[in-house]
Amino acid sequence: RSSSMNAGERLQAVEVELLKLKEAFIGKYEESPLFYACAPGRVNLIGEHIDYCGYAVLPMAIEQNILAAVSVNNSQTIQLANTNPKYKDFSVSASELTIDRENPQWHYYFLCGVKGVQDQLSLSSLPGIRCLVDGTIPASSGLSSSSALVCCAGLVTMESNQKAISKILLAETCAKCERYIGTEGGGMDQSISFLAEEGTAKLIEFNPLRATDVKLPDGAVFVIANSCVEMNKAASSHFNIRVVECRIATKILAKTRGLEWSGLQKLGVLQIELGLSLDKMLDVVEKVFHPEPYSREEICKLLEITTEQLCNNILSANTQHVTHFKLYQRARHVYSEAARVLQFKAVCDSSPDGAVLQLGNLMNQSHASCRDLYECSCLELDQLVDICLQAGAVGSRLTGAGWGGCTVSMVPIERIDSFLRTVKEKYYMPDARRAALVKHSLFVTRPGGGAAIFTEE
Repeated sequence: RSSSMNAGERLQAVEVELLKLKEAFIGKYEESPLFYACAPGRVNLIGEHIDYCGYAVLPMAIEQNILAAVSVNNSQTIQLANTNPKYKDFSVSASELTIDRENPQWHYYFLCGVKGVQDQLSLSSLPGIRCLVDGTIPASSGLSSSSALVCCAGLVTMESNQKAISKILLAETCAKCERYIGTEGGGMDQSISFLAEEGTAKLIEFNPLRATDVKLPDGAVFVIANSCVEMNKAASSHFNIRVVECRIATKILAKTRGLEWSGLQKLGVLQIELGLSLDKMLDVVEKVFHPEPYSREEICKLLEITTEQLCNNILSANTQHVTHFKLYQRARHVYSEAARVLQFKAVCDSSPDGAVLQLGNLMNQSHASCRDLYECSCLELDQLVDICLQAGAVGSRLTGAGWGGCTVSMVPIERIDSFLRTVKEKYYMPDARRAALVKHSLFVTRPGGGAAIFTEE
C-alpha cells in the first residue's frame, strides 16, 4: 500500500482485508465472525534495547498488522487457525492454558495475550472462541510481529469477555505477559501498538507509561528494508543475555556508589537514584568498568555473592550457561542511546534548519553503537545499512532487537525513487532468495494508527 494513503484510503484497505478474512473464516468454521481485532507492527526510529533499562524510546506504528476474526461460544475451547498454512491449527481447553517457552510456536504468543488479560481481569473462566489470524508483518523481522500477535490476542480476550480496559493498562498487561514465553522485553512494542496515532511518531516513557506526540520533519520519509535474516527473540538467548548484562552492570555500579544494590535491576532507575545526568553516567561507566568481559567469578567477588546466588537471583532461565559478560560495552550503549532519543525528540520539536541531517546523524550513531557496543547487528544488516547510505539515505540503522530483521532509513523525498531502485539492485537482486522477497521487504512507511476492534456493522 502506498505511503501517501490518507485516512479514508487506509480504512478502505483494512475493509478489504477484513472482507477477505471474513470469507476465509466462514470457509474454515462455517459461521460468521462476531468481531475483528487488529494490532499494528511498529518500527523503532531510535532507542534500541533501552526500554527494558527504563529509558524512553521513539517508535511509530506501521501499516502492516495482525488481524483476527473471532466468534464466541460456550464450549470453553480456544480454537486457533492461521491464514498462512505454515502455521498449524491449534486447539486447547480454556481452563488448561499452558505455554511452552522451550518451543515458541505462534499459538503460544496468542495464549500469552489470553492469559495476561485473564490474570489482569481475574477472570475465573473464559468462553470458547474460534479465531482465524491473518498478518502482513513479516515474521522475525524486527517489526514486532510477535508482540502485535500478543496485543491482538489481548484485545480478543477483552472483547470476547465483554470487558473494557484502558489502552495504557492493556499495553502494560501485554508487555508483562510476553514473559510467559521467556522474553524479558521492556514494553515498547506493546505500548506503541495500543497508543499509536495516525500521522505521528511517539516518545514512549515508562513508569508510569505515557506517550507524547513527536512530529517528524517534512522533507524526508522513512524506508524499511528487510535483511531477510530471521531472528526469533524467544528461541535464542542473545536478547536475554543483554537484559542480564544490563542488570549486572546496574548492580555493580550501584554497589561501587554505596547504594543498596540488591533491589536495583535497571540502569535507568540507577541514574534516578544517583541523580546524575546521562553524560555523568557515562563518566561513571568509564571509571568503574574495564572493557574486557567479566567472568562469573569476578562478578561474584565484586558483589560479594556466591555463584549460586548469581544463578538464582540475577541470571534468567535461558542465560544460566553464560560464563562471560560485557558490562562496559552494554552500559555505555544504553546511556548514550538514551541521550540520542532525547536529542532526536528535541530536533523534531524545534525543527531547525538542517533537522533532517541532524536526525540522520543520530540514527547513524545509534547503528554504530548497536553494532560495536551492544553487538546486536549482523553482517547482512551492516551491509544493508551501508547500501542504504550509499543510495542516498541521510541516516540508516538496524531496528528492533537486531541479529537480523530490518533496517530503517531516513531518505529526503527528492531521492526516494533512486534510493529504492539502488537498494533493490544492490542488496536484493544479486541474491535469488532476497529477490523473490523484495516486494514485501522494501517499502516506504508512515506513522499508522493503534490497535482496534471492529464489529459487524
